[in-house]
Amino acid sequence: MLVLRGGTLVDGTGRPPVRDASLVLNDGRVEAVVTGPAANWPPGAEVVDVQGATILPGLIDCHDHLAFHGYELSARWELNEQSSTRHLRTARVIEQTLRAGYTTIRDAGGLDAGFRAAIDEGLISGPRLLTAVAIISPVGGIGDRVSPSGHEACLIPNDPALPRGVANGVEDVRRVVRTMIRAGADVIKCATTGGASSRAGHGPKDPAFTLDEMRALCDEAHAQGRKVMCHALGGPGLRVALEAGVDSVEHGCYLDEDPELIPMMAAHSTFFTPTLLVYEYHSESKAPHVRERSRALREHHRESIRRALAAGVRVVAGTDAGGHGHPPNAGELPLLVAAGLTPMQAIQAATGWAAACVGLEREIGTLEKGKRADVVVVDGDALADLKAIADPARVRLVVKDGSIAARR
Repeated sequence: MLVLRGGTLVDGTGRPPVRDASLVLNDGRVEAVVTGPAANWPPGAEVVDVQGATILPGLIDCHDHLAFHGYELSARWELNEQSSTRHLRTARVIEQTLRAGYTTIRDAGGLDAGFRAAIDEGLISGPRLLTAVAIISPVGGIGDRVSPSGHEACLIPNDPALPRGVANGVEDVRRVVRTMIRAGADVIKCATTGGASSRAGHGPKDPAFTLDEMRALCDEAHAQGRKVMCHALGGPGLRVALEAGVDSVEHGCYLDEDPELIPMMAAHSTFFTPTLLVYEYHSESKAPHVRERSRALREHHRESIRRALAAGVRVVAGTDAGGHGHPPNAGELPLLVAAGLTPMQAIQAATGWAAACVGLEREIGTLEKGKRADVVVVDGDALADLKAIADPARVRLVVKDGSIAARR
């Protein structure tokens, strides 16, 4: 038994904070929340005094790229270092992410299922992982790795643990979805538009995939019990994603331009993962077209978030980290507040709402009796200062499945 005594509990449900709370964890689960004077705990219980700190559910990033370490072509094509060094670099990022309070990560492409197995077997420490394995797109989409000269990455021997995600036509889309699942995908990641950092000529409103192709992708994924997360920024590709029935829209920068889309998301309980942090990085890109795209979408992005919240769409936290390095994942939370969320909603975006987005709401995301004992303790009042959650020096304790994973 582990007892965290005397902190302020923010349980991830959106309910008001509970002062002077003691959280009781037993056999990897939340057993009780006790308030007021200290109780007589059973012999052998480990009691940790967390006065002056905030007790939160383990944090969740709904859109990360743990195995990406730069946007340069050599890094994307895995030419800049030996595979052993790259894998060890990824393992270090995974361990650091857990120590920062993130107990669950949904990886949106580039991370093979072996890392999940390594954590489950205790070879490395890390968050609970859900991986998409690779991004699915048609030729010319963001999953089609091609150089400016037209050379394809497929000329380099492909890693069999990371199958190629290019699919063209309804039947090929079904085949590639099945291939990702065979490779260990927990979620299917696809793209129906370009992005801010895509090559010139394939931008945020340029489409990829037809409606028939996307319907086949969603049908195949759902038939095999996988959710679909879709990179879609704006234009006709964004509408195609929603009409096909994706489970979450990633980025969604131009949702505000089509008045029918946000009500559609609300009606179908589609989640919205804005990934604001990555656009802060892209806004200072050395590439003029990336910089211009990122700055142009900024106010649309914020307006999309405001309208989505007003319509009852659940906005969840995701960083799209990897290409821009691996800064503290919780850096997304203050940006969500700046875009219109309250501090409590920003915490829900990384806890209770995020758990529902990744399909684990019965197990994680809130500190309620019977849930998995995933907890992070942060010095100070995290609601008053969300930046505290993003400061590794202020993360006092991290617990995953009832075991202490980091302690400062």
